[in-house]
Amino acid sequence: MSGTSDRKPHRKRSILSRIVRRIIMALYRWKGWKLDGRLPDIEKFVIAGAPHTSNWDFVFFIGATAEEGVEPNFMGKHTLFQGMMRNFMFDMGGIPIDRTKRANYVEQVAAEFERRDHLALVVAAEGTRSSNGEWKSGFYHIAQAANVPVVPAWVCNERNVLGFGPPVYPTGNYGEDLLKIAKFMRSKLPDYERYKVLEAQALRIIAEGETK
Repeated sequence: MSGTSDRKPHRKRSILSRIVRRIIMALYRWKGWKLDGRLPDIEKFVIAGAPHTSNWDFVFFIGATAEEGVEPNFMGKHTLFQGMMRNFMFDMGGIPIDRTKRANYVEQVAAEFERRDHLALVVAAEGTRSSNGEWKSGFYHIAQAANVPVVPAWVCNERNVLGFGPPVYPTGNYGEDLLKIAKFMRSKLPDYERYKVLEAQALRIIAEGETK
């Protein structure tokens, strides 16, 4: 699997980003995180992760994907990519999203997928830490617009285990595709309440006949 990024080859990573990455990897290993499941051997995909319960979630995703030889990307407000923080944000995998542009964020990210040779976009599918377990549909719309699969990623903070599932290619039937993801998540943590909520959400969407 290729883990190359799309930074310009003539520029080295910023010192700050190199330090932060070393700290992240040290924390990941110190906490004893283990992987369950491999990332697919494809160049572009959306990683839909849940649950999102801590600000540390992305730190451990960076550690887990690094073990797989992949540098993950994430979306960020475009104003964070200015001044002294510009190179750092890009080096950490940031993709600037300008909410003031006519093109919405889905179109902007889809354009990045088209432009790049490699892109593994991490999305906190629940949206916020206060979620009851239902997923926002943004991750799906991005994958569909970019014509790339969704890779579900589950986390068990009690056992320090993070795992990846098989890629799910969007069919246009959101409920059915979400149910595939929910069933995988529940196969890993059958009794976890938020994954039960996710499965119930998918079944409700199917019953209501919603396709997107």
